[in-house]
Amino acid sequence: MAERLNPPTTLSSSMRDQLSAFIGHIAVERGLADATVDAYRSDLERYITWMEDHGIRSMDGIRQQDVQAYAQSLAGQGQSVASRRRHLASIHEFHRFALSRGAVSDDASAKVRAPKGGSHLPDVLTIDEVSTLLDAAAMHGSQDPVVLRDKALLEFLYATGARISEAVGVDFADIDFDDRLVRLTGKGSKQRLVPIGSYACDALERYRSIGRPALANKAKQPELRAVFLNRRGQRLSRQSAWDAVRIAGERAHLARPLHPHTLRHSFATHLIQGGADVRTVQELLGHASVTTTQIYTHIAPETLMETYMTAHPRAR
Repeated sequence: MAERLNPPTTLSSSMRDQLSAFIGHIAVERGLADATVDAYRSDLERYITWMEDHGIRSMDGIRQQDVQAYAQSLAGQGQSVASRRRHLASIHEFHRFALSRGAVSDDASAKVRAPKGGSHLPDVLTIDEVSTLLDAAAMHGSQDPVVLRDKALLEFLYATGARISEAVGVDFADIDFDDRLVRLTGKGSKQRLVPIGSYACDALERYRSIGRPALANKAKQPELRAVFLNRRGQRLSRQSAWDAVRIAGERAHLARPLHPHTLRHSFATHLIQGGADVRTVQELLGHASVTTTQIYTHIAPETLMETYMTAHPRAR
């Protein structure tokens, strides 16, 4: 790429000004974690420095071929495919933000595609298959306590993307039904807040009012904390939760065996398909590194919708 003369820097399209505004936006308005904000800042400062080194001083001075050349430079530096995909995801969001503020007239990064990775996403259901599965779990509106529990469990897994250990470990003290939030405790005892859509909240409320009391009455010493109980009134085990997912899959006549992680994979995939950005999905999944989340972005559209309620098909 030939270097060109520095265009006059304007306040509206200054890359540094836009970066400051963008960092403020994701830190304050979107409330992303400090580590996530720092990762964005690091990626984008590197990107801007590269552009400045090539004579580009403003957002409206960046062209598609410039973004493409930068992406190629990352490959030349020996970065992994996952790292390059993460880096380009940051750049896409940055350019969309500048476009939304009127700092540029078009998104120079929009047609620059991320490199293809070697990983394949396992066992992802379509949205229709998830609906079929959750309908099958309800067994035509049965009021049987175990059916109500399993319906609530599957709705919860899909609504939150929780690991099975996180789901069976949830206590009522962890759920805010008014604000539709749950506190999940993940690997290394790290906690995160995740929204719960209305479908899952409704299923949990039905289970809490009808199913759980019936299960709790079977215990000599009632379990007061745990949300999900087994037939003996004790906290549900991981294996029993696994069986609940498998049995629901058989009832739904899906073509392949299911496991709890199928719903976690589907949760992340459907959010990306709905327009959620990869770093938000990282926060929701509780991944320590965005590189782990990057596997889901191979089906990401080019548009961005920034809220869970907009992106998740069962949140409304």
